[in-house]
Formats: sequence, structure tokens, C-alpha cells
Amino acid sequence: MNAIDTQVPFSGFSSRLSRRQFLQTVPMLLITPMALAQNTTPVAVRAIHNFGIRVRDVDTSVQFYQDLFGAPIQVRRDDSVFLRVGNGPRFFSISPAAMEKDIGFTHIGLSVANFDVDLIRQQLVASGIRSTAAPGGNENGLDLASRSWVVNQNGIPELFFADIEGLVYQLSNETYCGGGVMTDPCILQESVPSVGMFQLVDYSHFTNFVANRTRANNFYTTTFGKAFQAYQGPGSPIIGVGNGVQFLMYVGGEVPGDPVAPARIDHVCFSVVRFDVEDMLTKLTDYGLSARQGSADIRPLMHWVSMRMPNRGGAPQGTPELYFTDPDGIRIQLQDPGYCGGTGYLGDSCPSLA
Repeated sequence: MNAIDTQVPFSGFSSRLSRRQFLQTVPMLLITPMALAQNTTPVAVRAIHNFGIRVRDVDTSVQFYQDLFGAPIQVRRDDSVFLRVGNGPRFFSISPAAMEKDIGFTHIGLSVANFDVDLIRQQLVASGIRSTAAPGGNENGLDLASRSWVVNQNGIPELFFADIEGLVYQLSNETYCGGGVMTDPCILQESVPSVGMFQLVDYSHFTNFVANRTRANNFYTTTFGKAFQAYQGPGSPIIGVGNGVQFLMYVGGEVPGDPVAPARIDHVCFSVVRFDVEDMLTKLTDYGLSARQGSADIRPLMHWVSMRMPNRGGAPQGTPELYFTDPDGIRIQLQDPGYCGGTGYLGDSCPSLA
């Protein structure tokens, strides 16, 4: 039987394990992160804070989002533009895509109370996320799976991690604004010529497609210490974060074993002032977006409304959920500020929040 070159540190020496000895250690390697998790506090996630997208043309996308939301430029960094959400420091970044396949969401950003990079990385290790160096330019998807890394940006540590399916998150201070903290150097903004068609209040949620939704829900409720705040169907719980209405949702199958393809962020949802479906559709149409025709017809610059019925946790007559696509086909949802993913016409009734 051949030996496996596995190095085991001990008093300055190393030894060679047989294949049988190595395999006997595997259960312990798998159990250790879970055992550690029982003795480690969850990451103190406070709210949805930011996200990033890659697009074909940054100027075109910035113009589009400013026309819709009147969002001022909070920071410019290299080729990326950071647009403010609400009163800030929440934001989303728009960056150029190197290739067509790179177009879309890059990560979800969450703020953490008493942000401490070293402590958070220890907490992530307890959940099975190993600490590594920052990835190279050619690593993506499952190459990043179950890893955390730090990028130093002008003296500000930016902490990222990817879950077992390669879904990437950024964890940051609550005052982080893309270039530092809220007062330095992000105090400067570039104004916009109009207020926009819709006034952003804050983030509402992210919906993500995964291979194993139960695994994802278990991981995030444990790692972040959160609970389900509503159900959009028997097998579709949503994980509450933030101010009591924000949430993260993981949908998909129950494929066992190691993932063979990365998960993906399907859409982000913003809360907006005066959620009036007919008025909003009229404004989007007047701006040049066309109505979606059929479930398979999703292209750039389209809009549609999905009525979430009682079988998916909606109101008896349906809970309207308004979507549109941007110039690159990236999906955005808009809802009332009280929307918590629950029932009622506005989706603002969540029993767990009562």
C-alpha cells in the first residue's frame, strides 16, 4: 500500500501517514469545524450593506441607475463607480467585465457589528471556511469555495468569503462606504441632475440559486446566528437579517455531496418610497423598458410583475412583486419598505416579526 505525502507537524518533525491512517483522520477533520462552531459565537451580521455587479459599459449602467434612482456617486475607485443607496453609507458598485461570462453579480455585502477581521475569520473557520491568501485573477466560482481572504484597499481591510458553493460575500464595518469609512474619504459625492424615478430607501433582500438549499439555510442560520422570518412555500424559508424586514433567500434543489457548479445570485431587491405597481410600470415603460412576454422571455431592459399566491406565502389575491432587467440583463426587484417576504398585499406580514 502506497504512502500519502501528508505532513503532520509535531515538535519540529513530520511523519508520513499510510493511506489507511490518513483516511482514519478524515472523519475528525470533518467533525472539527462543527465542534468548533458549538463553542464559537456567530458572526454578528447587522444588515445588507452593498453588492457589486460587472457590466459591459460602466458609463451606460451608471446613467441607467442614476436615471432610475437618482443615486449619487459615493466613490470612484479605479474603473469602478460606487452608487449610494438611501442616505448611505450603503452602496452598490459597478465595474467593467473583462469577458462576457463575467457579467452579473460579484458578491453580497453585509455589515457586521464591532467589525474585527481576525475574530470574524476565526468564526468562519469554525463554520468550515478556511483562511487563505487573496485569490488570483483566474480564480472564481468553486475555486473560491469554503475560503476567506482579505484585500488591503488603501489601508482598509476588505474581508471576503465564499461558501461551499462559491457564493461570495463581503463582510464590513457598518460605516464602510467603498473607499474607507463614512467620513473619510467618502464624504465627497458627485451630485446627479435629477432625483430619479424611484426613491431608494434601503435594501430588501437577495435571492440566490443553490444546489442544496437545506445545506445553505443550515450554514447561514448557524454562521450568522439568524432565524427564519417567513416561508414562501413549504420548502422555501427566508433568513431574516438587519432591521426586521431584510432577508436572504436560498432556493434550488437538494443535491447531496460536493457541488459541481457554483451557486448564483439571482436578483437583489430594493425598497422604494410609494410602492405603486401601475405607476411604476408606467414609468419604466416610458423610460424605454418593454413588458416581458412569457416566462422564457427575459432580456435586457424588460419589466414584469409576479403575483406570489398563498401556496408561496402570498396574499389570497396575490402579493405583487415587481422586477426589471438593466442594460446587461441583471435582475432587480422593487418592493414596499415594509416588505418582509411575508403575506399581505405588500408582503409586509411576517408572523415571526409580530
